[in-house]
Amino acid sequence: MKIKLNSVYVENQDKALKFYTEVLGFVKNKEIPLGEFKWLTVVSPEEPDGAELVLEPNSNPATKTFQSAIFKQGIPLTAFAVEDIQKEYGRMKKLGVVFTMKPTKTGPVTVAIFEDTCGNLIQLYQEAAA
Repeated sequence: MKIKLNSVYVENQDKALKFYTEVLGFVKNKEIPLGEFKWLTVVSPEEPDGAELVLEPNSNPATKTFQSAIFKQGIPLTAFAVEDIQKEYGRMKKLGVVFTMKPTKTGPVTVAIFEDTCGNLIQLYQEAAA
């Protein structure tokens, strides 16, 4: 068993695709029209055959409530690993990304939290060198 798909609820799929590809650097993998919405996934360019992130339309009232509640509580929806968190933080800040937590050492990892412009908080993390 392995993880192949993970969803992130987004208010607008096209806006999300732009942010996740142009700002975060992911690559579009699948875009399949499904009526009003589409099956839209991105992958890491470092692992093109790895896990896919589904940019899931936030059309269900239950998901809207969930997304809003955890955002207001400051809880990230998901987390992405990075090699150099300070470098990513600086690069993303220059692109206008809003961080709610700058890189902060928390035990064996350093974390930062940013807004994805689609209604979510996302955590970046860097594990300490062994």
